[in-house]
Amino acid sequence: MCKEGENLHYEKRAVIQHQKGLHTRVAAMVVQKSHALSMTYQTTLFFRYKEQENIASNSLILLCSLKIKAGDEVWVVGHGKHAEYVVNQMVGFLESDFQLDNAQIISEVDKLLQDNAFTAEQIFNSMANGLMVSDEHDIVTIFNPAAEEILGIPANGVIGKKVYDVIPNSRLHFVNKTGIPELAYRQVIGSSSTITNRTPIIIDGQIKGAVAIFEDISALEKITGELQEVKELKGQLQLILESVQDGICVVNKEGCITYVNPAYLRILNQQYAQLVGQNIQEISPNGARCSVLSSGKQVLGTISKKRNGVAVVANVNPIIVDDEVTGVVSVVKDITEVQGLMENLNHISAKAEYLEQELWRTKKPNRVFEHFIGRSGKVFDVLAMAAKAAEGSSNVLIRGESGTGKELVAEGIHYASRQGAGPFIRVNCGAIPANLLESELFGHEKGAFTGAIRRKLGKFELADHGTIFLDEIGEMEKSMQVKLLRVLQKKEFERVGGESTIKVNVRIIAATNQDLERMVLNGEFREDLYYRLNVIPLLLPPLRERKEDIPILVEHFLNKVSVELARKAKGIKNDALDILLQYKWPGNVRELENMIERLVTLTEADFIGIEHLPTYLKEKLITKDKEGSSIVSNEIILPWEEYEKKIIKLALGTYNSYNRAGKALGLTHKTIAAKAKKYGIEKTISW
Repeated sequence: MCKEGENLHYEKRAVIQHQKGLHTRVAAMVVQKSHALSMTYQTTLFFRYKEQENIASNSLILLCSLKIKAGDEVWVVGHGKHAEYVVNQMVGFLESDFQLDNAQIISEVDKLLQDNAFTAEQIFNSMANGLMVSDEHDIVTIFNPAAEEILGIPANGVIGKKVYDVIPNSRLHFVNKTGIPELAYRQVIGSSSTITNRTPIIIDGQIKGAVAIFEDISALEKITGELQEVKELKGQLQLILESVQDGICVVNKEGCITYVNPAYLRILNQQYAQLVGQNIQEISPNGARCSVLSSGKQVLGTISKKRNGVAVVANVNPIIVDDEVTGVVSVVKDITEVQGLMENLNHISAKAEYLEQELWRTKKPNRVFEHFIGRSGKVFDVLAMAAKAAEGSSNVLIRGESGTGKELVAEGIHYASRQGAGPFIRVNCGAIPANLLESELFGHEKGAFTGAIRRKLGKFELADHGTIFLDEIGEMEKSMQVKLLRVLQKKEFERVGGESTIKVNVRIIAATNQDLERMVLNGEFREDLYYRLNVIPLLLPPLRERKEDIPILVEHFLNKVSVELARKAKGIKNDALDILLQYKWPGNVRELENMIERLVTLTEADFIGIEHLPTYLKEKLITKDKEGSSIVSNEIILPWEEYEKKIIKLALGTYNSYNRAGKALGLTHKTIAAKAKKYGIEKTISW
């Protein structure tokens, strides 16, 4: 023991007498006693066990983690004017038999245990990684929300069941049996590809279960697979994946930090003693943790820069017990490395820059567009532009062939916009007779014409404070175009047979599959109306220009139709899919959906094969094969350039890509592009 000044520092050794050592309940009694002494005598207490550093005496999690047994020595360290007295009191308590008769103290100990149990639960639920724990009999006991999302299995369908019954290819029961951990183990579970760490739970030398922590890397694997020519970038991304760890900080209701994990210390570059025991009201009074502690409301996705220059993103959640905020838990991620990686991307090749842009574009612009199925570059381009259009209130003109999904995009723009809470009214201008369209759009008064027995509200009036979708706008007669133009210009109209002017606040989204520019030149469509509608133009690509989406669409429609018709269709064979990829799809996505519905309805087999496809599809393939096989004729010898032109045209038509056509012919993509330009072969590929 040592003394400095007036008992400002004092420490003394205690020998644990309790036969079970400092188990959880005893540790809770010690923490409660320490807290009471510290508050009464304004003295800070620490424990030191073996050669380890001092730990705060008010941290139940850390005290339990020491696993102190009977006969072990523990040093009690005190700081304060009454350090010697407080240390002696705590030493006496540690060497006692820990019998409590005071009901209030017992209640406080139980509450402390409950608080820490809730803290652990909050930590599990706040983790971005999946967590699954099984007992010694391979029964799942913990399955957190992240695990539910990654594996697509609800917790109530897993907890209480054998690991290998609910997750057939799980290896957690092997770890439970052998006691050998498996670290950084890549595994495919369902549709998710994961990196998993599995470790046994060992208590007193006995295996009592196993724990698995896993992270979904499916999206990253898909993207990194596309970066074949940028090996350095792929390696960096893999290194980031293997190094990601969440930093965790727990604060009690007084604002004192009671626990930080090693990742948190690493991220902040601080020592344990520098943080634990500190009060956030003093070190970070304006931070998210103080805000959550005082308000009881979670704060998600806050980005801040720490004193050591590290940028972190944090999710801070309140710990609520019996409707009372008893503390907060903060989960942080270090995003400094990610920011540095993005800066390095500016110095790599042009191909890497292109793939980086593709990586950004693969993020769905908004969940309201999730019904528009597709992953091609053109799809993401148009959905990104649609999402930007949704941020304002300008008129939108959607162009595209029949069956490309114009109404889906219009609906997505509406629900992603400020008018999303208002009505979305659809009008097919081509399906309503011209003499009824005015009444349909603007309504009519009673007696306005024969059969008008009551007042009727028009579509524009119904769409007030919302969006009206005018489909097939190119079918509208010029007399109606004039009346529509007034609504666009002045936001007002009169009902048929009415005299009062009605003002509306309506956003207009129009759609057409016609060439409006040609119609304007021919006098069939008003030029002023065209420019009023065409403020934000969106051009939806036909299916033949985004063939990489066909397998995704086929899978989507198979699942959808199978559910609707209660028929099981497991999938489609490769030879049948090849034909679908070669077909030009004049009816676009609608034609594909109808075909899949017909195939599921009429096919008894589990997998759709080439024999189940419509005859006209197979005939087109045969015709194409015949055309491809007639490049060389035994009867006529053509100049070399004619053969070269046919080969280049056939390769581009088959592979729809300069790169893939070049690889098939043993040429570079630049040579293929130059030859295509030389022979006037149109580029119809979709990147």
